[in-house]
Amino acid sequence: MPLPRGARTHPLVAVLLCFVLLCIPGASLSVSTAFCVPAVKMSSAVGKIADLISHLKPKSICFLTGAGVSVAAGIPDFRSPGGMYDTLRPELLTANQMERRAMQADPTAVVSWDLFRQNQLPYLELRRPFILGVLSDQAKDKDAYRPTLSHFFIRVCHDKGLLRRVYTQNIDGLDYKTGTPTESQIPVHGSLGRVQCEGCKTPYPSPDFCDALRKNVKDIYGIDATAPTESTPVPCIKCGKPLVKPATVLYGRR
Repeated sequence: MPLPRGARTHPLVAVLLCFVLLCIPGASLSVSTAFCVPAVKMSSAVGKIADLISHLKPKSICFLTGAGVSVAAGIPDFRSPGGMYDTLRPELLTANQMERRAMQADPTAVVSWDLFRQNQLPYLELRRPFILGVLSDQAKDKDAYRPTLSHFFIRVCHDKGLLRRVYTQNIDGLDYKTGTPTESQIPVHGSLGRVQCEGCKTPYPSPDFCDALRKNVKDIYGIDATAPTESTPVPCIKCGKPLVKPATVLYGRR
């Protein structure tokens, strides 16, 4: 049934529509020229959702996003078969036997506060290429992760005065790279887009952290010939404790 002219949708409807749209892995978005987004080929189902958003003309939109908006950027999924947890190899990480057994029993232990506060190196070694890919300058580094069309659609909604908030489960920080205002973003699991000390919360400049990561942390994936053969911690620039990491939420952290 066609909508009445000038009909407005409830904000919750807009949230649900965007949730359905942006949680489809690999989905691209095409909307009317009112949004100034180039048309691309996509499934008819996604096209209908995009058309519905355009016809409903919401006053504001909230986005609920997950891994589906970032897999097209080449960022690995953590929990799916073949993902980071599924392929975890504790024997390659700088850890003692008790720590390795804990990671073998539960792969999420590698990103837990219980392990990190005792030994920061497994976290940094596991996520070394992921962190560098997110924090590196995309204009200078060919290996840097780049935002997808879905991320840029969110920026377009901001430019059109429609964006109310972005709630994302993703920690990749790609929304920051599009210029979407920080105050509009709620990364519920934290973000790799900024770095800080887990102890005193002092911010650590991202370019300096990338340099320290390349210099101090070994590459367990064998893709960086310049990486050291052994890892050493990255100390905080204020308190000196080796608790510096991207501002993501660790399991068990309160």
